[in-house]
Amino acid sequence: MHLTLKKISFFVHSNILKYQNVRCYCKKVEYDMKIPKNPLKEVYSANHQTINGAIYDNKPFKYKCTAGKIYVWCLCGKSNTQPFCDGTHRNQFLQIKQKPIRFTVEETKDYWLCNCKQTSNRPFCDGTHLREDIQAKK
Repeated sequence: MHLTLKKISFFVHSNILKYQNVRCYCKKVEYDMKIPKNPLKEVYSANHQTINGAIYDNKPFKYKCTAGKIYVWCLCGKSNTQPFCDGTHRNQFLQIKQKPIRFTVEETKDYWLCNCKQTSNRPFCDGTHLREDIQAKK
């Protein structure tokens, strides 16, 4: 059973996470909730790109990630298999400068992956899509 944002009645903004500009997508506040991190961030140089990609959607994508498996998240926003990369950035005529982000997770569970491509915690959603300028674009 996949939950959509329409089924979730409201967003909970935890006091612990408030200062980190992170929003939780659950009905129950969990104070011991860990913010997902990409263990491969220091391994691949694509993680240090400063330019964000094109906004694909103004809401995140929920996906069940398997622990230890390496995923390739699209940063350019042009992939046809969002939120994952399909190699569209390699098309020389599109002149895309963003490279995909490789990531893995330490625990098998559902994760919210960013679809607005503006997150500061790539590839995981940090609530940036709730900004008014991003909501107005899609």
